[in-house]
Amino acid sequence: MIFWFLKDRKFSVDDAVTKLTKALKWREDFGVSSLSEDSLKSIYGTGKAYVHDFADVYGRPVLVVVASKHFPEKQEALEDQKLCVFLIEKALSKLPDGLEEILVVLDLRDFRTVNADIMFFKFLIDAFYCYYPKRLGQVLLVDAPFVFQPIWQLLKPLLKSYASLVRFVDAETLRSEFFHEDTLPAAFKG
Repeated sequence: MIFWFLKDRKFSVDDAVTKLTKALKWREDFGVSSLSEDSLKSIYGTGKAYVHDFADVYGRPVLVVVASKHFPEKQEALEDQKLCVFLIEKALSKLPDGLEEILVVLDLRDFRTVNADIMFFKFLIDAFYCYYPKRLGQVLLVDAPFVFQPIWQLLKPLLKSYASLVRFVDAETLRSEFFHEDTLPAAFKG
């Protein structure tokens, strides 16, 4: 764990220790070790996000988010945050030796403005920046509809250096560049 923080802080030991100390305190306060499918049963069952059974073609574990199933008005923000952290932890636990990053696939098909959640997005950015540095390899925004563009314009500045990890793709590109036919998430098959 210390290595990610050292890399993130350009190998400044003092900066890395400070950031790691804050992350360890957050993990304890947030209850990361007590998160489980059972403790998140109601929100886990929505299918809004999951860790895919197979890695991408680069061997990275894949966290899939189905934006059209996210309704911020109907769910507690803390429950969404807990699900997010649980799934990040689950994806990281599937990393093979030699790899350090995960792939996030954000399925934007059928996305509507009612699915937009700026506060959750800010939490996600903070989580990767503060508590999971150097663990996000790439974010694929799949089939983003026109209605997503103004939301993206609000979100992009919040990403700062993470913006370079984001790529807009269509489902065909996802299929051809990131998965083999037998490892593709079911929702994206033909």
